[in-house]
Amino acid sequence: MIKPHVQNEYSLIKKVVLGIADNFGGCPTIEDAYDPKSKENILRKTFPIESKLIHELSAFETVLKKYNVHVIRPENIFNCNQVFARDVGFVIENKLFLSNMINKRSFEIQGLELVLKQINSNSIYDLPSDIFVEGGDVIVAENHLFIGYSKSEDFARYEVARTNTNAINYFQTLFPDKKVVGFELNKSDTNPYLNCLHLDCCFQPLGLGHVLVCPAGFKNPHDLNVISSIYGEENMIIISDNEMYNMFSNIFSISNSDIISDVYFTRLNDLL
Repeated sequence: MIKPHVQNEYSLIKKVVLGIADNFGGCPTIEDAYDPKSKENILRKTFPIESKLIHELSAFETVLKKYNVHVIRPENIFNCNQVFARDVGFVIENKLFLSNMINKRSFEIQGLELVLKQINSNSIYDLPSDIFVEGGDVIVAENHLFIGYSKSEDFARYEVARTNTNAINYFQTLFPDKKVVGFELNKSDTNPYLNCLHLDCCFQPLGLGHVLVCPAGFKNPHDLNVISSIYGEENMIIISDNEMYNMFSNIFSISNSDIISDVYFTRLNDLL
């Protein structure tokens, strides 16, 4: 059996679901793409090919296993992009939440059916129909639960708006002992430099008390003061707009002091 347990994003990790790229469907059409960076790469003819994605994920798995992490992979669904497993479901404390996702991603959950059978059904939560959220917008940090969201007008307007305001009230009710903090994110369906797809694209707590922050991802400048009040200004590692575009904050903590980062994130890696 698998027992979900997440108190933060940076303690020693024992088990993790890592996405797959097998039969991911190849380069989509512009109409089928659902974020501006994918659209940009389609137009530039630089959309990643399957073999390279498989290679990168395999390299990631090798590093995880080096640190004795039990790696779980989804079942392969033909012609379905299953690379981004974090968005499909996420764990808060001992509860696994299955995301309400946009229609273009709704099939991804089928790849986790065998995993879900290994988890006590009492620990699995299907979100109410009016609660929309993807896992990349949910970050657990001990007594704090951070949620990236879009207000109703942006949620209705942008395809890249994946989490609504209802999610904040829902999780605050479900976890009354946690301080649920909502951060409204900047969105754009057409310009990848102006779009923050998920909260983890602009905000990432680390195990020794630091936090990665990209101010350009936040719609309300006041939110930076909120982060400073929680972590301390001296512990905020600021990344630029261009670094957010290049996914600098999507590093992965294996433990409090072990981090997987991209070799190309040279400035950030030097700071770390």
